[in-house]
Amino acid sequence: MAGTLFFYTLSAVLIASALGVITARNPVHAVLFLVLSFVTSSVLWLLLEAEFLAVVLVLVYVGAVMVLFLFVVMMLDVNVAQLREGFTRYAWLGAVVAAVLAAELLAIVWWKPDGLPMAATTTPRPADYSNTEMLGTALYTEHLFAFELAAFLLLLAIVAAIVLTMRRRPGLKAQDVSRQVAVRREDRVRLVQMKAEHDT
Repeated sequence: MAGTLFFYTLSAVLIASALGVITARNPVHAVLFLVLSFVTSSVLWLLLEAEFLAVVLVLVYVGAVMVLFLFVVMMLDVNVAQLREGFTRYAWLGAVVAAVLAAELLAIVWWKPDGLPMAATTTPRPADYSNTEMLGTALYTEHLFAFELAAFLLLLAIVAAIVLTMRRRPGLKAQDVSRQVAVRREDRVRLVQMKAEHDT
C-alpha cells in the first residue's frame, strides 16, 4: 500500500514538472523543471529495481546533458516573446498529439492485450540480484549487433557535427596555429616613451 501511494505521488510530481517544462516563461525555470522530471523518473526506476538505469539517468542526463543545456540556454539570447508565439501557434497540434497518446494508454489499460502483464505485481528480487549484470549480459550477448550499431551511429553523428562546424563558409574565423606559434614579442608589444606632463 505504501509503495503504491509512493508511486502515485511520484507520478503526480512527474506530470506536474513535465507541464512546468512547457509552460514556464523563464527558460532557466523550464530547464530546472526538466531536471526535476529526470530525478523523479530515476526514483520510479528505483521502485522497479532498475538501479542501473536510475543512476545512468541522473549521471548522464542531469549531470551532463542538462548542465550543458542550461549553459547554452543562459548564454543564448532567447527571445521569450517569440517563444510564446510559437507555443500558441502549435498548441493545437500538441493538444492533438497528447490526446492521441492518452487514448492509446487508456486503450491498453482498458483492453489488457495478451502478453502485457498490466495487473501483475512485481516480486522483490533476492539480495544477490544485480540489475547491472543482467543488463550487461543482455546487451553483449542477445543484442550485441544492435548495441554496436547504435554506437556506430553515435560516432557518425559526432563526426558529422564536427564536419558541419569546421566547414569553410564566408565570414568564418579560422584558427591559424602556425602564425600563432611564430609570433614574436615585438609584434605584440610596443613600448612608447612619453614625456611626463605636469598639472599647472
